[in-house]
Amino acid sequence: MTDYKLLADQLRSLAEDEPNFLPVLSNASALIMENLDNLNWAGFYVMNKGSLMLGPFQGKVACIRIALGRGVCGTAAGEDKTQLVKNVHEFPGHIACDGASNSEIVVPIHKDGKVWGVLDIDSPLLARFDENDREGLEMFVKTLEEVADL
Repeated sequence: MTDYKLLADQLRSLAEDEPNFLPVLSNASALIMENLDNLNWAGFYVMNKGSLMLGPFQGKVACIRIALGRGVCGTAAGEDKTQLVKNVHEFPGHIACDGASNSEIVVPIHKDGKVWGVLDIDSPLLARFDENDREGLEMFVKTLEEVADL
């Protein structure tokens, strides 16, 4: 089981030297990829001109822009609600950037009370993510909101 508190503490420590969002998000995606098992993508999309734009990530090439309300990421941002999807092939409007992805979790990131972006994590396993992951990743994102200059 992933120690999300330790992961958040590591993120906090990494952001002490440089709070600019770009290196913080880059290291955050690497932390997730290194510490969570059975992932094929971990990264960020940030709000830009009314849609989500690809940010730092670990994994295969990804979709560059995602409209609000479209796919798992666009739904999470549009509804401002974490999306925990056990089978992405059953999610209405799923965007298959990587056909190997079978489950996904997306957590909204906030700045000044508005959605600033999302943390997106994919797995080739069905039902890879559970409520423990949701709680842990929401805590991780809260830490990110506190330490990064978003």
